[in-house]
Amino acid sequence: MELDRAIRLTWLGHATFRLDIEDKVFVIDPWVMNNPKTPADKKSFEKIDVMLCTHGHGDHIGDAADLGKKFSPKLVAIIELAGWLEGQGFPNASQLGFNKGGTIDVDGIQFTMTHAVHSSSFTVDGTPVYLGDPAGYVVEFENGTKIYFAGDTAAFSDMQIIGKYLEPDVAVLPIGDHFTMGPRQAAVALELLGTKRCIPCHYGTFPVLTGTPDDLRKVAPGVEIIELQPGETTTV
Repeated sequence: MELDRAIRLTWLGHATFRLDIEDKVFVIDPWVMNNPKTPADKKSFEKIDVMLCTHGHGDHIGDAADLGKKFSPKLVAIIELAGWLEGQGFPNASQLGFNKGGTIDVDGIQFTMTHAVHSSSFTVDGTPVYLGDPAGYVVEFENGTKIYFAGDTAAFSDMQIIGKYLEPDVAVLPIGDHFTMGPRQAAVALELLGTKRCIPCHYGTFPVLTGTPDDLRKVAPGVEIIELQPGETTTV
């Protein structure tokens, strides 16, 4: 029987996503156990084949090591973060570790690491540990669909280069403000990228994250804003 090739993207709250395609499960920035927006029935996984991590903050890798030890997925991450997670018991985490501008093939899917304007560290015994630069990724599937996971970032002018040579069909952008860009900067990012479909994230988790999809709609006319509720799935 032919496998279902639809790309199903589920928002698990904050910046965590689950992606299902054919029989494979991908998890992006795994933070579910203490994530106040993750529905209770979405906090566990039957398996994880590939894990993607944008940077080392706890609200993005809070469950990465534990899930890595449980499922031994292939890890897509910048080399410093991959090495640190391997030191936390994530098997073979550094095997695919790479850096900005590079592209790797994981089971026929292309992952290109892009720049992000943010920080990346994890606090251990009260001391921040540097975990490499923050990053974003453009993920290209076998059917040609491309999704840009920007990670935590401000808008930056080189997003125009990402749009020009990687041509993402859908951009997953943070809009909460305070720790990342808010809706006004996200609208600029979409203009630079030339992308007409956007899935907003990293908003509403805490009171300080004030940006909303409606705010983004007001400043990004002509862009389809795909507003998901935590636990909801869209097909891209």
